[in-house]
Amino acid sequence: MINTCMRFCEFAIKPIKPLTPPQARIYALKKQKEQVGKLLSAEKDRQKKQKATQQIQQAQKVLKAPVK
Repeated sequence: MINTCMRFCEFAIKPIKPLTPPQARIYALKKQKEQVGKLLSAEKDRQKKQKATQQIQQAQKVLKAPVK
């Protein structure tokens, strides 16, 4: 049976203590690491796409070249 009479204290949001300066620095560095990781993977993907596009263009040039 589902309890439909929950007390307010059961789902109330607990207050979050402010971070100390060292904790805040660690938190900021973790966030920065996540962001840099995303940027790195995006740049790798961009370079892979660019290389694939160049290979396709070069293959098309070879196919269009007149045969002697």
